[in-house]
Amino acid sequence: MQEFLEYVVKGLVERPEAVVIGSTERDGITVYQLRLHPSDMGKVIGKQGNTINAIRALLQVGSAKQGARSALEVLEDDPDEGGSEGGSEE
Repeated sequence: MQEFLEYVVKGLVERPEAVVIGSTERDGITVYQLRLHPSDMGKVIGKQGNTINAIRALLQVGSAKQGARSALEVLEDDPDEGGSEGGSEE
Protein backbone atom coordinates (compact mmCIF):
# COMPACT_ATOMS: atom_id res chain seq x y z
CA MET A 1 0.00 0.00 0.00
CA GLN A 2 2.91 2.33 0.63
CA GLU A 3 3.91 2.16 -3.05
CA PHE A 4 0.33 2.97 -4.05
CA LEU A 5 0.28 6.04 -1.79
CA GLU A 6 3.62 7.20 -3.13
CA TYR A 7 2.43 6.85 -6.72
CA VAL A 8 -0.80 8.78 -6.13
CA VAL A 9 0.70 11.59 -4.05
CA LYS A 10 3.74 12.14 -6.27
CA GLY A 11 1.37 12.51 -9.23
CA LEU A 12 -0.43 15.37 -7.47
CA VAL A 13 2.42 17.50 -6.13
CA GLU A 14 4.89 19.92 -7.70
CA ARG A 15 7.79 18.66 -5.56
CA PRO A 16 7.64 14.85 -5.71
CA GLU A 17 11.20 14.61 -4.39
CA ALA A 18 9.99 16.04 -1.05
CA VAL A 19 7.34 13.32 -0.57
CA VAL A 20 8.27 10.88 2.20
CA ILE A 21 5.97 8.12 3.39
CA GLY A 22 6.63 6.20 6.57
CA SER A 23 4.51 3.72 8.45
CA THR A 24 3.97 2.62 12.03
CA GLU A 25 1.77 0.03 13.67
CA ARG A 26 -0.79 1.22 16.26
CA ASP A 27 -3.36 -1.11 17.80
CA GLY A 28 -3.38 -3.40 14.77
CA ILE A 29 -3.73 -0.53 12.30
CA THR A 30 -0.97 0.48 9.91
CA VAL A 31 -0.68 4.26 10.09
CA TYR A 32 1.01 5.82 7.08
CA GLN A 33 2.66 9.17 7.72
CA LEU A 34 2.86 11.37 4.66
CA ARG A 35 5.36 14.24 4.73
CA LEU A 36 5.12 16.98 2.11
CA HIS A 37 6.61 20.32 1.25
CA PRO A 38 4.33 23.08 2.64
CA SER A 39 3.56 24.40 -0.85
CA ASP A 40 2.05 21.02 -1.82
CA MET A 41 -0.29 20.68 1.16
CA GLY A 42 -3.23 22.31 -0.59
CA LYS A 43 -2.93 20.07 -3.64
CA VAL A 44 -3.02 16.90 -1.56
CA ILE A 45 -5.77 18.07 0.78
CA GLY A 46 -7.95 19.60 -1.95
CA LYS A 47 -11.02 21.77 -1.60
CA GLN A 48 -12.83 20.96 1.64
CA GLY A 49 -10.55 17.95 2.05
CA ASN A 50 -12.02 16.09 -0.91
CA THR A 51 -8.70 14.90 -2.35
CA ILE A 52 -7.24 13.59 0.91
CA ASN A 53 -10.55 11.93 1.77
CA ALA A 54 -10.54 10.16 -1.60
CA ILE A 55 -6.95 8.99 -1.05
CA ARG A 56 -7.87 7.73 2.43
CA ALA A 57 -10.90 5.88 1.05
CA LEU A 58 -8.78 4.16 -1.60
CA LEU A 59 -6.21 3.25 1.02
CA GLN A 60 -8.86 1.72 3.28
CA VAL A 61 -10.40 -0.29 0.44
CA GLY A 62 -7.01 -1.57 -0.73
CA SER A 63 -6.04 -2.51 2.81
CA ALA A 64 -9.35 -4.26 3.44
CA LYS A 65 -8.82 -6.38 0.33
CA GLN A 66 -5.52 -7.50 1.87
CA GLY A 67 -7.21 -8.20 5.20
CA ALA A 68 -5.57 -5.25 6.95
CA ARG A 69 -6.59 -1.90 8.41
CA SER A 70 -4.85 1.37 7.70
CA ALA A 71 -4.99 5.13 8.25
CA LEU A 72 -3.22 8.14 6.77
CA GLU A 73 -1.71 11.13 8.56
CA VAL A 74 -0.46 14.15 6.64
CA LEU A 75 2.52 15.93 8.18
CA GLU A 76 4.00 19.16 6.89
CA ASP A 77 7.74 19.18 6.24
CA ASP A 78 9.50 22.28 7.51
CA PRO A 79 12.23 23.05 4.96
CA ASP A 80 14.16 25.15 7.52
CA GLU A 81 14.33 22.42 10.19
CA GLY A 82 14.44 19.30 8.03
CA GLY A 83 10.93 18.18 8.99
CA SER A 84 8.42 18.54 11.77
CA GLU A 85 4.99 17.30 12.57
CA GLY A 86 2.84 20.07 11.15
CA GLY A 87 0.81 21.91 13.74
CA SER A 88 2.93 20.85 16.68
CA GLU A 89 4.59 24.24 17.12
CA GLU A 90 3.65 26.34 20.14
